[in-house]
Amino acid sequence: MSFVSEIPAAPSDAAAAHFAARLSLETDCADVAASMKAGQVDFVLLHVVGSPEAYVRRHVPGAIHLRHAEMTAERMAEWPQDTLFVVYCAGPHCNGADRAALKLAQLGRPVKLMIGGITGWEDEGLAFATGSEPGALAA
Repeated sequence: MSFVSEIPAAPSDAAAAHFAARLSLETDCADVAASMKAGQVDFVLLHVVGSPEAYVRRHVPGAIHLRHAEMTAERMAEWPQDTLFVVYCAGPHCNGADRAALKLAQLGRPVKLMIGGITGWEDEGLAFATGSEPGALAA
């Protein structure tokens, strides 16, 4: 018996529920990029950590810089209540996206975390935007 099989796999219904729950809370860089390239942007992408200068240096194209500390009911009222937000931070070593996701959820907003963040985006070989505007994903 291997370390892999030492603990039996979960029943299929438990595994399906687990992975459906994860996918309801997370998305990844490739799915965000594919949606953007296809023009299917039915979410608001938020760059939730770092200084304005860091955002200017590089950010995921289409992302708005809105730090989690600045998320209030008044600030988020700019978007309809059912707007899906996708949040990201520096990468797996950063919990800023988790903090932002928690804050948005506490405000009653739909939210998903883009796993990998900037590090994941770079690992996928995807281009970054620069400047103070969100920019667009290159074709």
